[in-house]
Amino acid sequence: MGAATTVERRSIEPIPAEERHGSPRSQFTLWFGANMQITAVVDGALAVVFGADAMWAIIGLLIGNVAGGAVMALHSAQGPRLGLPQMISSRAQFGVLGAALPLVLVIIMYLGFAATGTVLSGQAITKILHVDASWIGIVIFGALTFVVAAFGYRWIHALGRVATVMGILGFAWLTYKLFADYGASTLLGDPQFDGVSFLLAISLGAGWQLTFGPYVADYSRYLPEDTPERTTFLSTFAGSVVGSMWSMTLGALIASVPKNGFLGNQVGFVGDLAGGGAIAFVIYCVIVVGKLTVNTLNAYGGSMTMLTTATGFTRSSVVRPVLRMACVFGFLAASVLVALVASADFLDSFKNFVLVLLMVFTPWSAINLVDYYLVSRERVDVPALFDRHGRYGAWNVPALVTYVVGVVAQIPFLAQELYTGPITDALGGADISWIIGLLLTAAIYYPWAKRTSNPPEQMIRYDDDRVPA
Repeated sequence: MGAATTVERRSIEPIPAEERHGSPRSQFTLWFGANMQITAVVDGALAVVFGADAMWAIIGLLIGNVAGGAVMALHSAQGPRLGLPQMISSRAQFGVLGAALPLVLVIIMYLGFAATGTVLSGQAITKILHVDASWIGIVIFGALTFVVAAFGYRWIHALGRVATVMGILGFAWLTYKLFADYGASTLLGDPQFDGVSFLLAISLGAGWQLTFGPYVADYSRYLPEDTPERTTFLSTFAGSVVGSMWSMTLGALIASVPKNGFLGNQVGFVGDLAGGGAIAFVIYCVIVVGKLTVNTLNAYGGSMTMLTTATGFTRSSVVRPVLRMACVFGFLAASVLVALVASADFLDSFKNFVLVLLMVFTPWSAINLVDYYLVSRERVDVPALFDRHGRYGAWNVPALVTYVVGVVAQIPFLAQELYTGPITDALGGADISWIIGLLLTAAIYYPWAKRTSNPPEQMIRYDDDRVPA
């Protein structure tokens, strides 16, 4: 692939054997570093803000992260075997053109996370620079994200290693200061169990992990093909779950401090907690690097998804680096604009955003994993993923119908600001829509796909001399 300082030249096409590199350890550092960040702290705080005591919130978040992290890591394990971005593989289930339905929704997801994360990162940058105009921090952060995402895969993994080291040091200090300043009895004392808020905490944890699913294989696809799936799975799972749980636990504990002011000034509160002055400056840098890591994933994955959507209709299988970089720029420009106009009521909007994403992406995840591991049994016709007249066709009715049913079936179980489903009312307000989305979709799709799918007898991949240069 060339030196780490060069711009990545691959995009949606299969990665040839001679360009495969790295080890599963890189998956741990990337996903650990990407989760040691301020938005995960906010996500953990939401569990307490919306009713749970800190201890039960942490337990609920752990259950959700483990459940969602297992699903997410199963997607990651596909990367080395296929050598493809995650959403290209969706063509095997939905068809070359039909995959556009979940793809468009994935782009919206990336855009939403990029915009909401940019708001918090912009706050940190403005504090580092000692300026009052929040737009300055937002624009600078967007520019930094573009540089890393434009250079591509190697730079992203290098940033993950930096974020891991900085995250461990910064979050260890914040954890120490939190207990030193407020004490365990204040943070964890007298827990009271509430079923509804406990289920919300589980949903927040699961939603956090599940929404990584549509792009997680983008960052494992360069690993050698003979990398054990179990190793890739465990490295990704451990990095993502441990990193997110540390951040979310910190958020739940912060939110349990009486009259903490965290809701109105998340970044400022963390800086004050660190001790102000020079140490606060360091913590703001930790916040920026952590958010830069995950925002780069959003921009890079967003550009891959945009290209996957477009090339399904243009019949292209190769995209020049300059076009990939243009997609990264366009995506980030849009996210910066959203961040500039949508920074108000951040916490409430983010809660609803995460739970809505659960409704959209759990059916996709169920279909992709059931088909890959149970129906096709890891046998994919890779060239056919780029040919609408090939094995997978343009549209796959079973997957598309099942996907729509899986989304619609969750509506009665939703607990949203604008809509609460009738079954949710009967459950006292608990949102279990993501569980319905996973289980019902899998139950419908598996027998239907077993009857109608036509997987190859063995993996069919591009020969090395057929991979476009």
